[in-house]
Amino acid sequence: MVNIPQLLQEDATQTSGWLDGYFDALKDASAQHLLAAMRYSAMNGGKRVRASLVLSAARLASSQQSYQPAHLAVAGAVEMLHAYSLIHDDLPAMDDAELRRGVASCHKAFDEATAILAGDALQTEAFSLLSKPGLMADASRQLELCAVLARASGVVGMAGGQMLDLQAETSASDLAQTKIMQELKTGALIRASAVMGVIVGGGDKRMQNAVDKFASHLGLAFQIADDLLDYQADADQLGKPAGRDAEQGKASFVELLGLEEARRQADSLIEDGCASLDQFGDAADGLRGLAQFVINRNH
Repeated sequence: MVNIPQLLQEDATQTSGWLDGYFDALKDASAQHLLAAMRYSAMNGGKRVRASLVLSAARLASSQQSYQPAHLAVAGAVEMLHAYSLIHDDLPAMDDAELRRGVASCHKAFDEATAILAGDALQTEAFSLLSKPGLMADASRQLELCAVLARASGVVGMAGGQMLDLQAETSASDLAQTKIMQELKTGALIRASAVMGVIVGGGDKRMQNAVDKFASHLGLAFQIADDLLDYQADADQLGKPAGRDAEQGKASFVELLGLEEARRQADSLIEDGCASLDQFGDAADGLRGLAQFVINRNH
């Protein structure tokens, strides 16, 4: 039996330690104010679910339980990319959020121009990490890592999803449109994280496809759980104002489905997603446990 809270905590600690070391290595950079904003946003807490997906999938693929340098580098790259997306998501031109994880969002702690540059730099550093010579013995796998993360980040991934999210503020969205938007904005990076873990762990295409199917269900369930929290939790639990989607006129799964049906669909998605891991037996318990944690979290 995998102790998921303990696993998440250890994965988060290892990933944060790796990121801290990475930023320390940039101590001679000329733009120290920019580096401070990058560190602030990448190191301001969070459960590191995406990093844990990378690491859990890598453990499944490699059968190694210890923390491998390449696995942590990929987890760090994913968390940098995620931090960039949150910085830009919080900007006045986007969601105009003053808090992130209980502290001032980057543009409030620094300023708007610095926040934009911090997001840009974090995104670039993520790809610099993945393309670093010697990260993996097989350079073609590094190229695959870059391609997977690029697809999850661009017009058919998070950027496209954010655009659809902004458009949803001024036009009504139905369930199908909301699903597409969230599959891009939230689900794309979750899928990429899991698949990248398989790639860096040395897994074959069969495992990549199975884990991708699992993560596609997880990504949607993750967003439904997030919507449930936005309606049911308070600002102290969330670390940011609750009810933002409703205030901005955006459709959510809770609004479109109702609380009970949204919860039922999240459970069903996790059940279907975990079924795709049956072929791996107990070795996939880390991924299964993460999926259950995602839909049952309270913040």
